[in-house]
Amino acid sequence: MLRHNLTIFTLLASILLIWNCSPKTDNEGQLPFLGHKYTEEKTVDGKTITDTVYHTIAPFSFTDQEGNTITNQDVKGKVYVADFFFTSCPTICPVMKSQMLRVYEKFKDNPSFTILSHSIDPTYDTVEVLKDYAERLGIEDASAWHFLTGEQEKIFEIGQTSYLATAMEDKNEPGGFLHSGAFILIDQEGHIRGVYDGTVAEQVNKLMKDIPKILNAHEKGA
Repeated sequence: MLRHNLTIFTLLASILLIWNCSPKTDNEGQLPFLGHKYTEEKTVDGKTITDTVYHTIAPFSFTDQEGNTITNQDVKGKVYVADFFFTSCPTICPVMKSQMLRVYEKFKDNPSFTILSHSIDPTYDTVEVLKDYAERLGIEDASAWHFLTGEQEKIFEIGQTSYLATAMEDKNEPGGFLHSGAFILIDQEGHIRGVYDGTVAEQVNKLMKDIPKILNAHEKGA
């Protein structure tokens, strides 16, 4: 119980950290850019302007449940939700997946949206295991929800440095791994636009209300 509480505390602290590092907006129809940012000067039409560069998900290459290679180029121009799990997880993963199913069912028919679920136990979670897992969840279209496996260190690295989420091996944890329950909302350019507790229905409700804000803004050219 203490370890679980520490995990939740770490998740909440991470959310507060990336929120405080991001710009705020008074327009409830827009979402902030979360994560670190910096400014740089560049020349446009002979004029020097200052541009803000926001935290972006690093390039990646993993394999999904159909054996297809999925990279950042495959989700470029799409809105997606990312999370971290493992199929033999005895704690929060079943709750997370039941909540993510709600997201899948609502947006599965939108070609501009997808889900990336990264396994942090790729030794066990092979392509075949992930395919069976997806089928048991009732996922018929892999393009709408990719269950990803790959080199474990790469998955840990992108989880902690790009998605700013806990993802690591920990033999003291049930199942041998420690990960947050975060659902991370990413926009068409690879920026983090929201972090939600995937174990709490109210948080997932908010996620499902926020997804169209990015989809609609992009369609309007905002």
